[in-house]
Amino acid sequence: MKKKIIIVGGVAGGATAAARLRRLNEEDTIIMFERGEYISFANCGLPYYIGGVISERKKLLVQTVEGMSNRFNLDIRNLTEVVRINAQEKMVTARNLQTGEEYVESYDALILSPGSKPIKPQISGIEEAKALFTVRNVPDTDLIKQYVDEEKPKHAVVIGGGFIGLELAENLVERGVKVTVIERGDQVMAPIDFEMAQIVHAELKNKGINLILNDGVKEFKDQGTTIILESGGKVESADMIILAIGVQPETQLAKDAGLELGVRGTIKVNEKLQTSDPSIYAVGDAIEVKDYINGTAGFVPLAGPANRQGRIVADVINGMPAAYKGVLGTSIVKVFELTAAVTGNNEKTLRKMNRSYEVIHVQPMNHAGYYPGASPMTLKVIFDKKTGGILGAQAVGKGGIDKRIDVLATAIKASMTVEDLADLELSYAPPYSSAKDPVNIAGYAASNIVDGSAENVQWHEIDALLAGGGILIDVRDPGEVARGAIDGAINIPVNELRERLDEVPRDKDLYVSCQVGLRGYLAARILTGHGMKVKNLDGGYKLYSTAKSEY
Repeated sequence: MKKKIIIVGGVAGGATAAARLRRLNEEDTIIMFERGEYISFANCGLPYYIGGVISERKKLLVQTVEGMSNRFNLDIRNLTEVVRINAQEKMVTARNLQTGEEYVESYDALILSPGSKPIKPQISGIEEAKALFTVRNVPDTDLIKQYVDEEKPKHAVVIGGGFIGLELAENLVERGVKVTVIERGDQVMAPIDFEMAQIVHAELKNKGINLILNDGVKEFKDQGTTIILESGGKVESADMIILAIGVQPETQLAKDAGLELGVRGTIKVNEKLQTSDPSIYAVGDAIEVKDYINGTAGFVPLAGPANRQGRIVADVINGMPAAYKGVLGTSIVKVFELTAAVTGNNEKTLRKMNRSYEVIHVQPMNHAGYYPGASPMTLKVIFDKKTGGILGAQAVGKGGIDKRIDVLATAIKASMTVEDLADLELSYAPPYSSAKDPVNIAGYAASNIVDGSAENVQWHEIDALLAGGGILIDVRDPGEVARGAIDGAINIPVNELRERLDEVPRDKDLYVSCQVGLRGYLAARILTGHGMKVKNLDGGYKLYSTAKSEY
């Protein structure tokens, strides 16, 4: 039976739904309303257009109204806003933003894809700030790029250390602009854990960014050129300000229609992406999603999930057995020469849920060390010790980060265990990996915890344990120890350990450490073989010193 389907909003969710709907059914009438000029653009590419990495503006436009209309036989009405939904009568009221004309359209199925909008907090002086920008769409980007091109600012302040904020900071630096990043939390990139973010902090500082953590903006003065911080400090001579403190779902239309809302004002949907009205569906940034790991409701505004939701909702409307099972939050960002990526739950989330978990950090090269260009990465895997189930993963490094996190995201979806990671057969050639891929190495390290052949202690635990009377054996060579070590550690190189067992106290809690954890594990096995109970410092001195650094 022929249906009339209305889609409110384009970009990732709405445009994907429209294309899939047409591929599944040639007869249905499909109308897509978009209040902006552009129906499908590369939102994630906007910072790189500002920085000049993407030189042609037209490359940001994934699809034009004319191109998509012709290819998929769609009735696309851009610069038109849906202002009301009459769910009882199955009607929407649309307003042409150029003429002001309002009219109604009926529907059999309605898909809401309104997206999200940047948060603009009520800070004193914000309305008087002249060169203050947010980034949501192509027009926003045009304004920023025009300002940078024409006004040539010397100092930009980015408020917010999330993914967009860091991408904008990098691209402004590439344009020759001095950048200050202000982040209220104790770290940038909230989805990764603190010690992993510390690697990013070091890169930001090394690239000349003035990074201000644990502080927020209290007031804008002098039309935004002076920023007063909550701590009482100041940031002066700001030529431009970019608000990148996050987004909130655009759900006023749904709220006015009486649809049920969820966390943070999102639109509540079921597995079939139906709202509380079964004829109305919702996708994208505006909806409440279920965490794939722990089942809790959340708000995860990412392009990948939005695209999948758009495809699924089209399948559901056409009677196909499709359902959205939840989101892992897999995401990645380039920060100058580094890449940082994450999938699944982080430690902060698991602690809030009182979930038992174990952690391992490994720091292998991204490919064979003897092949030119090899660089170290830090790969973190969080898992359930009892079952071996993978709860989350994070990675930071110069190369090969995307590959490893994608493998781990796939492993989580496939319900694999850390033992399975050790057994994966991954592609190997010296320019790309090693015979033991970093994912395999993480699997080996985690499997040792699961089977009881190793016990770890974490970077944030060791100081208190030593203060409580524990003994730390540093098994690195003396030259390494001279360049930095944990206070109070006894240095016995691993190759000398068997001959110097009489120097190891047997009446104390014992811990071992090395540079990255491998020699510490070997030392722990030696000591265990001689009847001692010992724990290895996970990630070694390198992770400990990175996490303890002040930025």
